[in-house]
Amino acid sequence: MATIGLIVNPAAGRDIRRLTGGASVVDNYAKRRVAECVCDGLTVAGEPVEVLVMPDRTGIADHVVAKAPEDEGIDATTLEMPIEESSADTRRAAARFRDEADAAVVLGGDGTTRDAALELGDVPLVAVSTGTNNVVPAAVDGTVAGAAAALVATGTVPADAVTTRHGTVEARAETPTGERRLTGLAAAEVSSKSFIGTRALLDPSDLRGGVVSQAHPGNIGLPAVAGALEPLSPIDPGGVAVRLTDPDDAPRCVRAIVAPGVTATIGVASCERLEPNESATFDVPDGVVGADGERELELTDAMVELTPVPDGPRLVDVDATLEAGARTGAFEVAPIDEPRTE
Repeated sequence: MATIGLIVNPAAGRDIRRLTGGASVVDNYAKRRVAECVCDGLTVAGEPVEVLVMPDRTGIADHVVAKAPEDEGIDATTLEMPIEESSADTRRAAARFRDEADAAVVLGGDGTTRDAALELGDVPLVAVSTGTNNVVPAAVDGTVAGAAAALVATGTVPADAVTTRHGTVEARAETPTGERRLTGLAAAEVSSKSFIGTRALLDPSDLRGGVVSQAHPGNIGLPAVAGALEPLSPIDPGGVAVRLTDPDDAPRCVRAIVAPGVTATIGVASCERLEPNESATFDVPDGVVGADGERELELTDAMVELTPVPDGPRLVDVDATLEAGARTGAFEVAPIDEPRTE
């Protein structure tokens, strides 16, 4: 029986950017519904599937287990693990899935997807957007996501044919007290703000630059700034390094979506492509290094090296998976016999 790991982050999509910008609220009721739809989608494979659900204290996992369509072969159980109500929960569950699951479905934003990806190893990942910064997770219906995960997990569609490696950005900071490290999925950013605070990067004037693993004007945050000048698809190797400055002093300026509901004119001092494992260096006299729109490391008198790394999570292309399933006849079932007429 194929096994699918399901991670639903209760905190995703609920940070301060709902108050300061136009980000939509994704409450726990909506997440329960999406997760329930994922389980319904698993039935498309036509085979029994085991679902391991990350536990939480908001009732999401309990709801998913209670609503799973057992009569159609979906056996859902909650993982036995401690709950800290932090990113450690996602990482702990993903580490279990690395050894126990054939595919994983993660509901959250870039931060949740990153936390899961750091522990999943080679397990194919279907990332569903229910967060704030959503450069990597796709805005896909939960039922469709579940169907794709089931096709990959059961081997109906070969994973190698419909998955790609998404790059990450490694941040290494040399400080007077030693080395500190951080991994970003879509981006690692350098901010002049000297404290973490609410964690969310809110004021574009605080952003000094960084390195992104993909860039498009339709992204959010630093990937949108980079994408306005140097687009980079998720399957392109390397990254883009962007250094920002005051728009009044900048050689180039762009309009970009810096947060949900927030656009701004950004001054760009430089924007350049980086090869895989090629680093860009930033001096940080007093500031913060963030990942995927969230401030993480408070630094003083530090030198930060940001490097695009090619071997990131193994992401499932949902559309390609369903198309491959159709070509192999995965959705065909035996005709229903018409009732006899006397």
